[in-house]
Amino acid sequence: MIKVLMLDVDGVMTDGSIIYDNEGKEYKIFNVRDGFGIKLLQKMNVEVIIISGRTSNITTIRAKELEITKVFQGVNNKLAFYETLKLKNGWEDNEVAFIGDDVNDIELMNKVGISATTNDSFDYVKDSAHIVTPVNGGKGAVRYFIDYIINLNKKR
Repeated sequence: MIKVLMLDVDGVMTDGSIIYDNEGKEYKIFNVRDGFGIKLLQKMNVEVIIISGRTSNITTIRAKELEITKVFQGVNNKLAFYETLKLKNGWEDNEVAFIGDDVNDIELMNKVGISATTNDSFDYVKDSAHIVTPVNGGKGAVRYFIDYIINLNKKR
């Protein structure tokens, strides 16, 4: 039974693009289907957590909109950070799912019970994932993984 879903942001919840205007204001595009899937998981009492290597106010805004209260940005070592969270919360690795898309996600992907990556991630990241979504980051990859988790949890 998956009790926790951890999400990377750039390249997973978004397509990895970062757009700046002339004043330096940052823009990102999020997928509404991913957001709806997050709400479905939350209704099933699966905790959703954001863990990102970058820090972005836009991520904070999106998380607030989705009522994700645990948002950790600027995390350089995701595995070490996860281990701290796991001890603090009493999780077992097999209760945690994670979706990431780059080299800094691989160690965590190899540790959790179920991991996923996006269709457009690098082959060496795909080799570490249990699931490769058929769609790219920012194009419903999170929702695809969430649907998988929902079906998995219903079977258990």
